[in-house]
Amino acid sequence: MSPFLAKLREKVGGDLIMLPSVSGFVFDDEGRLLLAQHGDRGLWAAPGGGVDPDERPEDAVARELQEELGIDIEVRGLLGVYGGPEFRTLYPNGHEVGYVIAAYICALAPGSAVPQPDGVEIHDFRWVSEQELPGLSTTAWTPGVAPLAFAWWREHAR
Repeated sequence: MSPFLAKLREKVGGDLIMLPSVSGFVFDDEGRLLLAQHGDRGLWAAPGGGVDPDERPEDAVARELQEELGIDIEVRGLLGVYGGPEFRTLYPNGHEVGYVIAAYICALAPGSAVPQPDGVEIHDFRWVSEQELPGLSTTAWTPGVAPLAFAWWREHAR
């Protein structure tokens, strides 16, 4: 949890907070999507996190993927901005968050390290094809957004 969010939580407790956030839909050369298993609930989703005060969303997605998986990315485009009931999360500690997610299409930067989960927020990672996605336990929002990311990648990848 960022220091900003920790301070906010001191004031509002576990009540619902609307949180601007980012997610990086990172593709490899084979058109597979990088998914991360999030430690708080064990669900699979594109990696990402909250946007810090005064941080540009595009910078936030690069920072989050570096912090969580130790990778450097190149942002290829904005897929879209998403929110709604399927983006609301109740964490095991009782904190409730409604995410508004700026989803970016990304690729690994040349020379980037192999992803390494931080062991705190991310416990595992895998590269998945679109056909493998339905077999995973994902966040409620992943089945709605990931197919759009695969379609974007097929259309725009170079």
